[in-house]
Amino acid sequence: MSWNKGFTKQTHPSVKKISETMKRKKLDNFKEWREMMKTAGKIKSNYSDFKKDEYLAELMGVVLGDGNIGKFPRTERLVIASNSNNHGFINRYSNIIQRIFIKEPKQMKLKSSNCVRISLYEKFIGKRLGIPSGNRANINFKIPKWIIKENKFLIGFLRGLYEAEGSFCVHLPTSTFKMFFSNKNDSLLNSVYRGLKILGFNPHRSKYKIQLSKKDEVFAFKNLISFRNYNKL
Repeated sequence: MSWNKGFTKQTHPSVKKISETMKRKKLDNFKEWREMMKTAGKIKSNYSDFKKDEYLAELMGVVLGDGNIGKFPRTERLVIASNSNNHGFINRYSNIIQRIFIKEPKQMKLKSSNCVRISLYEKFIGKRLGIPSGNRANINFKIPKWIIKENKFLIGFLRGLYEAEGSFCVHLPTSTFKMFFSNKNDSLLNSVYRGLKILGFNPHRSKYKIQLSKKDEVFAFKNLISFRNYNKL
């Protein structure tokens, strides 16, 4: 067994002492390597704002619905969870993350569940996405003006939310057709309701759900956001 298995620099007594000493003396033994990697373009030295387009809007939607931004002392971590059998979802959002961050995310299959985590570490993720880090259940979110002003951006944003937390239901014996968005965050429910109204739909709101019930509207919206259609970007 490796001498450091199960430890981090904060929990191993010897390594923690070395780390604290170097921090106190302001020593950085990775500085030369880090500057070399920045020069080579392998480590970013500039974290500019993302391009505002439908892909950024869609990523924001899926992160709000089924993602998380974790904050660490020197970086942040973006995570999107998916059913491991949903290869289309996994590939699409891995590709969108790579397109936006110019960096390939990791895909990790959890041994204990039928889940794949798409993840990426980088600085200032929350600030550039416009989504605060931490528990998204407590987020008070309003759709940014740049998304509201362009229908294609709004469609992308709603697609991300519905891919994460939406469902399409058909019961032919009773000719029942439903398009649901389910969430316990009131501000996200308000955002979806507002977005649907802007696009000309007639949603119904309940405590934890937004639904479309008219057959024509259900299929029109499903096609508009290409729901569960994972063609290449």
